[in-house]
Amino acid sequence: MRSVITNQDIPSSGELRVPTGALVTPAARELAAERGVKIVEVPAGELSGLAPPARTVALGADHGGFRLKEALKPVFAELGLEARDLGAHDENPVDYPDIALAVAELVAAGKALRGVILDGAGIGSAMAANKVPGVRAALCYDKASARNAREHNDSNILTLGARLLTPTQAEEVLRTWLATPFAGGRHAARVQKIAAIEKKYSK
Repeated sequence: MRSVITNQDIPSSGELRVPTGALVTPAARELAAERGVKIVEVPAGELSGLAPPARTVALGADHGGFRLKEALKPVFAELGLEARDLGAHDENPVDYPDIALAVAELVAAGKALRGVILDGAGIGSAMAANKVPGVRAALCYDKASARNAREHNDSNILTLGARLLTPTQAEEVLRTWLATPFAGGRHAARVQKIAAIEKKYSK
């Protein structure tokens, strides 16, 4: 039976991989064109070979973070993680809120355990991503802030400022953030309070 791709399947940006022969509705193609989403057909066997959410990291960058994003990709592979690249795919100007939303939605939907977003300063992407319920995006700038974001805040998205960190510094932050577990305990109650605030204002 052919897969049917509708508007609901189109992400905010990046790339959508669909099984070969899938039926993409005209409305879905139109929406993909509007959002700049590239629809790529791949054999169904390759789709089933995608890493499970627990080993998947949603990855995105605007034009300012593109080069650093590309430089950091080997880190994920080395750690046995699959980086789902949601764009940008070159240095042509794009709006960081679009990229942040694509990453945040994947994490919030449970399709990726964590996300990483890069822009010039990392600030705007954190602000945008944190508007998505279930997201706890943290801008980190050294190993101490990365460790704290995970241990104390159970951060599930990391944002990095590509114009403020060298590639070596960014890699140190990324590795620390990925390797640090949430401490739980008294911190869990505080994270629950963050969720309660989110729920209160999401009504």
